[in-house]
Amino acid sequence: MQTYNVIGLMSGTSLDGLDLAYCQFTRKNETWDFKILNTKSVDYTPQFKAQLKNAINLAVPEFTELHNSYGTWLGEQVKLFVNEHNLRVNFIASHGHTTHHKPEKGFTLQIGSGQHLANASGIQTICDFRSNDVALGGQGAPLVPIGDMHLFSEYDFCLNLGGISNVSFKQNNKRVAYDIGIANMLLNYVTNTINLAYDKNGELAKSGVLNKELLHKLNSLEYYKLPYPKSTGYEWFKKEIIPIIEKTADTIENILHTSAVHICDTISNDLLNASNKAENILLVTGGGALNGFLMSTLTSKLGTSFTIDTTSKTVIEFKEALIFAFMGVLRHLEQPNVLASVTGAKKDSSCGVIYIPQ
Repeated sequence: MQTYNVIGLMSGTSLDGLDLAYCQFTRKNETWDFKILNTKSVDYTPQFKAQLKNAINLAVPEFTELHNSYGTWLGEQVKLFVNEHNLRVNFIASHGHTTHHKPEKGFTLQIGSGQHLANASGIQTICDFRSNDVALGGQGAPLVPIGDMHLFSEYDFCLNLGGISNVSFKQNNKRVAYDIGIANMLLNYVTNTINLAYDKNGELAKSGVLNKELLHKLNSLEYYKLPYPKSTGYEWFKKEIIPIIEKTADTIENILHTSAVHICDTISNDLLNASNKAENILLVTGGGALNGFLMSTLTSKLGTSFTIDTTSKTVIEFKEALIFAFMGVLRHLEQPNVLASVTGAKKDSSCGVIYIPQ
């Protein structure tokens, strides 16, 4: 029996902050068990959030400076976390923060320098989990399905509602996963226009009414018609969705309501099409799982063929950090942690770069 104690770090496209999860993984024969022992979320200041959001527009010197300073900041947050709970850690597995994602052009980039992170924390660090898959012709995303396969195999479908919505499921004895489309990135963008970080429990959206013209425009976006494997990110949101929202003359409540319906339309369409049995168990995690209006709308659209499990609040909020910690374990063991059936790469691969503190 092998046991690993790992800190997973995740910063999502919704820019709500850094998630830290101290996880224990135990391998018994060919199966893995996990425990999330300690967690912490660190909110980004408005200034820091603006910096990260603008990273895509920076010139190389300023971008590199942010990459390094963000890595140091991540390391400092880990050190505080370790000291707060007196943790014994084998290594850190960091997703970083995605600033550029253009797999069709052969690149993806997550800032947060691994060497700076390792040096600031004093702990071995594994990061850059996407680049090798892209070099092998893959999308470099989604990455969470390896964890769905090993840690959450009892579910028929695993749905994550972060900045982007993505799904993972088994089909013809292979794990299939892809980015469905937009999720909290759209809702938060709308609330940010009235200086509100997010719509708590979807109360504003619930009070609105449907804008049919806006819904049609969003539902008709070309990305939703593409076959998987596919992935998307902020660039697509900025180019395709923001202009539609900016040209819509309606109340914030109505735009939020319509946006939530759009998110649930895209998800329910894909899940119902992929389902091959009468009853399915769906695990929903990510910030969107805590949005009451979004979840009630999704439940209604999926109907009786799906039973939704939102599991524990800890798993909802920290599943991605947990799985990046698990990916670090697989990389440490030199076992595949990115699946070609998911990303479209030439082959499965063991991704991540290892940094030793200096």
